Amino acid sequence: MPRNNDFSPDKNLALDWIDDHAGRLSEDHLTIWNLHEPSWREYKSAAWYVERLKAEGFAVEAGSGGMPTAFSAVWSNGDGPTIGGYAEYDAVPGASQDPVPHRQPRVGVSPHAAGHTDPHSALGMGSFTGFLAAKHVMERSGIKGRLKFFGEPAEKMCGSKPVHAAKGYYDDLDAAISFHPHSFPRLANSCFWDTHSAPYWSRIYTFECASPETWQNSGAVTGVAHSHSAARAPGAIDAVCLMYSSSKFMKESMLPHHGSWSLNEFILHAGQAAADNIAPGLGQIQYSLRAPTLDMCARVFEVLDRNAEHCAAMTHCKVTARWITRTRAGLANHAMAEVAWRNFEAIGAPQYNDEARLFGRKIQESLGIAPMEDPFTPEIQHLTAPWDGEKAFREQLPPWQTNLAADDYVDYTWHAPTVRLYVGRPTLRAPDPGYRYPDWTRYAMGGVPACIDPMWLTAGKVIATTILDLLTDGVSLNKAVAEFRERTGGGIGGSKWVAPLLPKDFAPPVHYRWPEYVTTVRGEEWTIPTAAS
Repeated sequence: MPRNNDFSPDKNLALDWIDDHAGRLSEDHLTIWNLHEPSWREYKSAAWYVERLKAEGFAVEAGSGGMPTAFSAVWSNGDGPTIGGYAEYDAVPGASQDPVPHRQPRVGVSPHAAGHTDPHSALGMGSFTGFLAAKHVMERSGIKGRLKFFGEPAEKMCGSKPVHAAKGYYDDLDAAISFHPHSFPRLANSCFWDTHSAPYWSRIYTFECASPETWQNSGAVTGVAHSHSAARAPGAIDAVCLMYSSSKFMKESMLPHHGSWSLNEFILHAGQAAADNIAPGLGQIQYSLRAPTLDMCARVFEVLDRNAEHCAAMTHCKVTARWITRTRAGLANHAMAEVAWRNFEAIGAPQYNDEARLFGRKIQESLGIAPMEDPFTPEIQHLTAPWDGEKAFREQLPPWQTNLAADDYVDYTWHAPTVRLYVGRPTLRAPDPGYRYPDWTRYAMGGVPACIDPMWLTAGKVIATTILDLLTDGVSLNKAVAEFRERTGGGIGGSKWVAPLLPKDFAPPVHYRWPEYVTTVRGEEWTIPTAAS
């Protein structure tokens, strides 16, 4: 990469390091992409990061916060500020796709298996790249400071960051950098300004029919004691079905029709009884909510808790409720956005070569769309200032709403000044207004280096140069910390500070029956045992 005249020698050194190591880093990204492990079950992906970080000289705590697929890694070059960042690496069940320009689930696994959607494989590699480049420059130039790099599993459940926050892992950070592939076209290459992500709460309700024989005490009609002659308790399947249907009916009344909230459910267990005369003994249903405010979240789960108690009573079950996650609303920090944006402006948006464009055109051909000379949207190829992106956000939101969508990075924002960096991922240009490409097209491009590498390499450069500014320019970090203290009323524990919503002794929900790959005498398979074809 040519020397950037807007940058110091140290920042140009970071860019050179990334360019020099881009080939190996690209292979590393494909390693994580090809593991495609789902939430709470990213065993191989987490182990890969742990070994690489150890090889780079980081002191690594594997399984941090009681989460087997999390980690906390620290590297120090002497007394100085601590800058935090993280990798994610969870894939999404049902999103399996090979890196080919037509719909084709990955060969050799169930079509219902997991695949990288956002993709978190590239999210993790972009952040990892930026931290390694900054570390290299700190060593070469004698820059003092600490780098603290986390492995954050289960982001699709907003899982690990509230746990790390509750257990104090972020309390020693002076600043943090959160990177994500773009989700909002009008904010494809930018930083959040005022409108950050909203709270996300999730809870599992477990119904158990532990004493089915006490459902009715009357004897058998024939006078012969026999289980086939007795009324069977409704049991746990009925409990889950009633919970599902009653909450669906009440969904419209849980919150007013504004604020872009959503409530979804996932059935983990239904039954565990295969005989007609045995009451189903176990049923589990998970509810996940994203809503603009903590108060709205509390009101929804008040209704769900009440529904669960009544459904359990009707089906001769007992019910227990357990939180999976509870995140806060994101806290803005303009100073952090400004320093990252300055570097982004100097580096520029991702650029796509002929190989990437050819792959995009092949996708268009497979969908019956006339291939375009440049198949990628213009938004992912130019920059948007944070304040212009904020204006686009506000155009679609009511004035009272200060948070939108959901992501658990928000828990970083209450422990250190944090920037939320967005970088454009490959996105195809629509042939007509309103046309929407199938989701598999994005998944496929995530496994094609020519398409995906420009996004996370650009992110790595912005992250590395931002870290160096925070550690060396004598202004950016002080300004960010001062703003953080003002917004929280004095920092952690301040008068306007919101504490973690999970307790310090929270046990991470790793023991539930989450989708995963398993090895049996039949070989390795997805937990939905369908044919691989």
